[in-house]
Amino acid sequence: MLARFLVFTALLGSVAMPSQGAEEAASSKQADPIASRAVMTGEQVVQILDETVDWYRTLGTQQQAATQPSDLLILYANRQTADKVMALAFEIARANAELISSEAGAQQEQQEASSPESQSLMQIKQKLDEQRTELQSEIEGVRRQMGAASAQDRGDLQAKLAVLQGELDLINARRNLFANMTQYANENAGANALKAHIDAIAASIPSASGAPVTTTTTTTAGPAANATSVTSAVSTSLSQFGIWDLTATVLRLSAKARTIETVDRRTAELQEVFTQIRSLPLEQLKALAARGDALAAEADSEDRASLKRVRDQYDTIAWLFQQTSSIVTPLSKAEVLLTQYRNNLENWREATQRQSREAWRALGLRLVLFGALLALVFTAAEVWRRAVFRYVTDVRRRSRLLLLRKIVLWALVVAIAAATFATELGSLATFAGLITAGLAVAMQSVLVSVVGYFFLIGKYGIRVGDRVQVGSVTGEVIDLGLVRLHLMELSGQGGAMSPTGRVVAFANSIIFQASGGLFKQIPGINLAWHEITARLPTGADHAALKTRLIEAVSGVLKDYRDDILRQTQEIQRTASAHGTGDAQPQVQLRFSAEGVDAIVRYPVELQHAAEIDERVSREVLSVISAEPAASSAA
Repeated sequence: MLARFLVFTALLGSVAMPSQGAEEAASSKQADPIASRAVMTGEQVVQILDETVDWYRTLGTQQQAATQPSDLLILYANRQTADKVMALAFEIARANAELISSEAGAQQEQQEASSPESQSLMQIKQKLDEQRTELQSEIEGVRRQMGAASAQDRGDLQAKLAVLQGELDLINARRNLFANMTQYANENAGANALKAHIDAIAASIPSASGAPVTTTTTTTAGPAANATSVTSAVSTSLSQFGIWDLTATVLRLSAKARTIETVDRRTAELQEVFTQIRSLPLEQLKALAARGDALAAEADSEDRASLKRVRDQYDTIAWLFQQTSSIVTPLSKAEVLLTQYRNNLENWREATQRQSREAWRALGLRLVLFGALLALVFTAAEVWRRAVFRYVTDVRRRSRLLLLRKIVLWALVVAIAAATFATELGSLATFAGLITAGLAVAMQSVLVSVVGYFFLIGKYGIRVGDRVQVGSVTGEVIDLGLVRLHLMELSGQGGAMSPTGRVVAFANSIIFQASGGLFKQIPGINLAWHEITARLPTGADHAALKTRLIEAVSGVLKDYRDDILRQTQEIQRTASAHGTGDAQPQVQLRFSAEGVDAIVRYPVELQHAAEIDERVSREVLSVISAEPAASSAA
């Protein structure tokens, strides 16, 4: 592209029009290149700079997306190219600003040449110059006279010289005033404001204040090769990542690909803008070359005054050709640099796509492995469950095996998930240790309840259907969970207890509490001891009365003797206690403030407790009611 432009520029000077008539016709139709010097307006220059600066700032987005060594190499190459393009953009803007300033100056000179006010100012300035010249000549003559005059004449000449010098100072002051007014009138505010705006934009871009731009082309083969090698290294390391890191890598690479696509689109748009702009200065160069050829034809037949005018136009055309070339050349260089920039982005995009494919493949393999392991574990758990239901008939043992199955199942699931989601097992172990310590402190009560569950299902534990007492609550176990047990509350006395309809929940940690406690009958044992306190008559034979009470209660219990005896022996055998194996009623006498009380204690079967209590109470009342008569007779 740059070579073609240089060839085209070299040919501009030797282009000849087909005929003089065609040249005049063409020049009459197009604008005068000397009068219309700027190829772009000030607004267009500022707009191009803004677009270039916005494109340049995409380097920040690229820097955020660059995470691999190959990315950093490509980013470095892009930064060098972007700095050069930015400097070329400012070179184009400054060259066009000079053309705008020159065009405005030429227009102002033409206006001043035809303006009465400007002509009047020029006449006054010319008159002041003539007066200044005359005064300077007269002052020089007076000074020469002073050298040859006598002492008396020298004083007069000195006074005259002072007057002439004052008059000359006044003339100079008037000339300076008109010169300042003329200079202020000739200043172009628009061109100066444009130059100040360009300088302000350049001050905000670090690259704009750097060294001049060279035409050295940065190669992109190195970053591409490095990208390929780093991609292979990344694909090797991806096999060591967990699902979590692989998912993050896939998302990061997708975002990087979108960023590269956005930057490439912005670069293509800027390249298109530069391509469109380049046609305007090329047309201007053609017009300047044609105008130079036309002046060469005019120079052969003109007089001396016209030749001076032609020379001035030649100087103007040469300067305009140089300034316009200062726009075309950077535009061509910028187009080459932007093409190179897009090649770098293309290499980066290809490397990113390769990394993304490797990451997706590694993630897919990890997910398939994770699913296969989970399917294997759940299949083994189902086989375990069916084997337990088929070969284990004891309900308690079956529940324990099913609970163990559940614990093993979820432990394996957690271990598999941790191994497939985590990247480094060492960091996973540290993290798991910290999590375990935190859970142990935060869930202390829950963990104690879980431990209590294993005590509750032990040898003397409880099962669904057992009647237990927790503190002051008596109920039947309806559910025994890993953390809590639920009771159906029972109310009543003795064996005639009935459900209240309320479900009471207790944490399994109740077995570790010192107060309250948990009470449960031994399996197969339905025996309890009841007491009755009776007031003995005053003056009765307490020893004989005690004997009769024991006989009366024993008579009631003889109907339940066999079951009570069996259960008593079972209790003694379970407790490894030595005794007669018989539960006999007992009567204990005790003094009180009102007299002597007899405490009758006897065993009962819970299912017949109400019946036994009622019969024992009647017998005790019969014995005591028969005693007062004997006491009165005494």
